[in-house]
Amino acid sequence: MAVPAHAVDDNGAALNALVRARLAEEGGEPAAALSALTAVSGVAPDLPGLRGRMLEQAIEAGDLEAARAAALRLWTAGDRRFDAQLVLMVDAMRRSDWKAARDYAAGRIDKAGADTIARLILPTVNAWIDVGAREKQPERHLLAVNSRQRPEPALTLQVALVQIATKRTGEAATLTDGVTLTDRTSQLVGLRLAATLDRAGSRDVAQRLRGRIAIATGQREDPMLLLPDQPVSTPQAGVAQWLGLLADGLARTPGGSAKLPLLFARAAYWLNDEDLAVRTTLVEALDRNGQRGDAMALLETGRAPLPPVLAMRRAELMADAGDLPGAAKLAEAAATNNGARSMLARLADIARRSGDPAATARAYERLEASLGNSAGDNMLRGTLLIARAELLLQAGQWDAAAPLMERAVALRPDDASILNFAGYSALERRKDVKQSLARIEAAWAQEPQNASIADSLGWAYFLTGRTDDAVKLLEKAQLGEPGNAVIVEHLGDAYWKAGQKFQARYNWRAAALLAEAEMATRLEAKLRDGLTPANTAP
Repeated sequence: MAVPAHAVDDNGAALNALVRARLAEEGGEPAAALSALTAVSGVAPDLPGLRGRMLEQAIEAGDLEAARAAALRLWTAGDRRFDAQLVLMVDAMRRSDWKAARDYAAGRIDKAGADTIARLILPTVNAWIDVGAREKQPERHLLAVNSRQRPEPALTLQVALVQIATKRTGEAATLTDGVTLTDRTSQLVGLRLAATLDRAGSRDVAQRLRGRIAIATGQREDPMLLLPDQPVSTPQAGVAQWLGLLADGLARTPGGSAKLPLLFARAAYWLNDEDLAVRTTLVEALDRNGQRGDAMALLETGRAPLPPVLAMRRAELMADAGDLPGAAKLAEAAATNNGARSMLARLADIARRSGDPAATARAYERLEASLGNSAGDNMLRGTLLIARAELLLQAGQWDAAAPLMERAVALRPDDASILNFAGYSALERRKDVKQSLARIEAAWAQEPQNASIADSLGWAYFLTGRTDDAVKLLEKAQLGEPGNAVIVEHLGDAYWKAGQKFQARYNWRAAALLAEAEMATRLEAKLRDGLTPANTAP
């Protein structure tokens, strides 16, 4: 029997659209993938797996309307997957349809109870749904899962937020004063609670809570801790801040998927796009999922300027995208508006990547000026001194760099990386060869498996006439880092001096494949003329 022409056309259109969708998915273009999948659904609506893919791409693209439509079709058809449940629940909460939100929240509970992910969110979600529906004692959902013997501080703080939302600030204040902030999640919830207590008029309780948070966090400058305080005062905001925290925690799980944090972060943002912590989490989830452009779009500067910590994040994304001058300018402005040490460290990294030695030096100096005299600060000061010295050496200013390296060695005399840098930097300029050799040997004694240090010591032996020792160490270094052109060239030079000229030329050719301008010219001369004083590696 002949196939009708329109059926052939429909099959061809569906196949073409599926190919476009797959290419868009693999290219990290969820909006284009969703458009192509929508075209498929127009000609082959019952294609297996189609609605699930449409839902996933709608979530990645941030298209709530398309996500809701796909989720509703799945749900109605009996495919009650978690992402569909979350989208439908969020959509109902946005519309303040508390009955529908409650029904969706309960829609996947079976005889064994909710699954692991649902158990993370349902007590908090149900509590805030009850706040919206004006039910009595909405915090009962949280109390039911929070152990009395070992209560989770983050859940206890959620109880306090719910109590404030239901005009029971006194109960919340009493509860807050008894909470011990044992983990990062509770500290972040605590900051939101402090802002909420402030708004509710309990400023003394909020001040005590902030004091305990400061003690608990110590000197940790978590970017989330640098965001402006924002109170939580609506059911939508309450669920959003919790989903955002879960997204942040999931993103920090080693080896975890990028999709699940993005789902939670997207749902949180749909509920409250004014929440800066939620926005921060979504930016990180998008960047982790390969959607850097979408992440940057969330940090576009509108009428209100970005908080400094988010401006710094935008600068980092700009640098990753190749706009290094623009990134350096924005980073400097962000660090001017907030001089926290972590902000200065991030400024220094962007300035270094921008290739502007003057800006990088200024950033390093500002960061060093922020340090105290603790052991940790002195460790960081040693690293900064070496970084500043490296900038000066790149500019050919040995006399200015040498004192900085000596200060770094004095601060961290047992640090292998500092000893190696100071020794090798002097050695390649033929400065105090005896002391330089001693420092590199001390570094190698601490880290004999470090290929860079093995290379430094091997080269030191080469320069001091210990050719056989040089070859042995440089061979070991090359095994550790076979793609390091400097090590490969050094070994080639040592082979030549040891009389192994065939091996020398083999190494030089290998190094030439990896070399950049100056080294490439030097290697070309070696391959033509052999090793001479003029073309020996520095």
